[in-house]
Amino acid sequence: MASSRKLQQSPKPGQPIAVALSGGLDSVVLLDTVCRANTKNKYQIYAFHIHHGLQKVADDWLIFCEKMAKKYNIHFDFRLLHLTDPKAQSNVESRARVARYEAFADLCEEYGIQDLLLAHHQNDQAETVLLQMLRGSGVAGLSGMPQSRALRSGAQNNPGITLWRPLLNQSRQELEAYAKEHKLKWIEDPTNQDIKYRRSAIRQKIIPALEKIQPGAIANMARSAELLGDAQALLNRLAVQDGKNILNQGRIKAHALSELAQADLPAANNVLRYWLQTHQLAMPSQDRLQAWWRDLLIAKADNSQLEWLHDEKSIRLWRGVLQVVNLEAGCWVLKALPTNSKQLGLPEDWVTLAHENDQISLRERLGAEKIQIKPNTPRKTLKNLYQEADIPPWERNAPLLYINDELIAVAGIGLSYPHLTVKGRRVLPKWVQNPVK
Repeated sequence: MASSRKLQQSPKPGQPIAVALSGGLDSVVLLDTVCRANTKNKYQIYAFHIHHGLQKVADDWLIFCEKMAKKYNIHFDFRLLHLTDPKAQSNVESRARVARYEAFADLCEEYGIQDLLLAHHQNDQAETVLLQMLRGSGVAGLSGMPQSRALRSGAQNNPGITLWRPLLNQSRQELEAYAKEHKLKWIEDPTNQDIKYRRSAIRQKIIPALEKIQPGAIANMARSAELLGDAQALLNRLAVQDGKNILNQGRIKAHALSELAQADLPAANNVLRYWLQTHQLAMPSQDRLQAWWRDLLIAKADNSQLEWLHDEKSIRLWRGVLQVVNLEAGCWVLKALPTNSKQLGLPEDWVTLAHENDQISLRERLGAEKIQIKPNTPRKTLKNLYQEADIPPWERNAPLLYINDELIAVAGIGLSYPHLTVKGRRVLPKWVQNPVK
């Protein structure tokens, strides 16, 4: 993600909140509602727009949203997504969804925002329920979109971001009536009429037919989703109880999970689905779930590693533990330390001079590298250090940081101790798995 443009305006008092603004009817109504309700400036309002770059008219939508933010005299920013991987064109809807939420998290982190408002409405909920039903989803999928949920953030010190859907009980017809009453203008996405997309096909063909058969079908499906959400909450509570000896710091003990599956497969499935939910991953199909159980039985027999690719993430088994691995590449960042800090770091002047002389480089691991990471200890091979630190194989591929042809930093292991100092201006090399875009 890159490219942003900001409207510099006087900040308003109060807690900052953000509205996801696409320029469509629902988000325009949401923004207008929020701004009208903010008469006493209780909130400092931001409008965030995601430019997907998938259509030529997307530039016009960005301009429209920026003008709207200017009209309401609120803050505006956007992110441009790059979804051009030719290998994944068939999954563009899913990839766009994942990238969109990552972009929103990025924007919220930048501005210190903990509450992001989305404009999903009752019709969207009904469409989601039907889509999940066509996929053969269970309770979690059929419960649709919740009124609120946490948005996972890549920032370590971020207190958390909450997504809110205040229009979820409002129908599109009601939003249209509001927009006409207040003479609002919005833009129409042509893909909403293109039935090659499953959601558009449901919107254009299935929903109108259901409304003819059963008036109030949309509201009824939304109500069913809410009831199923209550049921899912109870299932989650049960998963926590059943997973007491299985779930551990965001990971799963594979042997304990397999034992539960042998005794009570539905309970084991529930624990596994709950674990995926805590990582904000999509629910797997029944076929995929069965394939995972077969893989675990094989892995248990020969003690091998395995990897599952699911919802743009990798799930790996390492030393009997299942964990979610982020597939995104990282980068080395040089963080300046406060002069009054007692933390060890590299001399800033030395690093700066090396940078000016093009003496800082990243190199792939060859296998014979050694480094000393503690005082009064010998230099050890990276292989030994990785084993001592229990670093899984896929986390050993980060490039090594060299300065003046000397190995200085190894991700997950540490820094070359002889090069560190506690005096003067210092910088600290840090491997960042998910750099801010």
